[in-house]
Amino acid sequence: MGASIGLALGGYTPVSIFPRWNFLCLATNSLVNHLDKLARISDGQYEPKVIIRTSIGSQRPLHPQDQHIDDFTDAYRSMCKNIDIVRLEEPGEILPAYRLAYGRRDGKSTILVEYGDYHSEK
Repeated sequence: MGASIGLALGGYTPVSIFPRWNFLCLATNSLVNHLDKLARISDGQYEPKVIIRTSIGSQRPLHPQDQHIDDFTDAYRSMCKNIDIVRLEEPGEILPAYRLAYGRRDGKSTILVEYGDYHSEK
């Protein structure tokens, strides 16, 4: 997450991939205390835009156990005031959501949440 923030400060739009929410938890400090707050604490001087892809871990055909299947969308929405968090319910939402996240000009980062089970089911 720190490298993505650095790239974004350098004018790039990085796409950070955390295969499941449970892995994104490890980057929570940088996400909540840096990426989400940087525009506000710099009085708008820095508005890094990062696209973060994560998913709710798949449970079928093999259940990976509880440490890999959580959905923390609502918890992160409550912690992040300047990051758009989008749960993608249908396959047709994925490409438009990525295009919107990449093309946005409002200085906001985006977390796109996919469902791991939908990759083989929809």
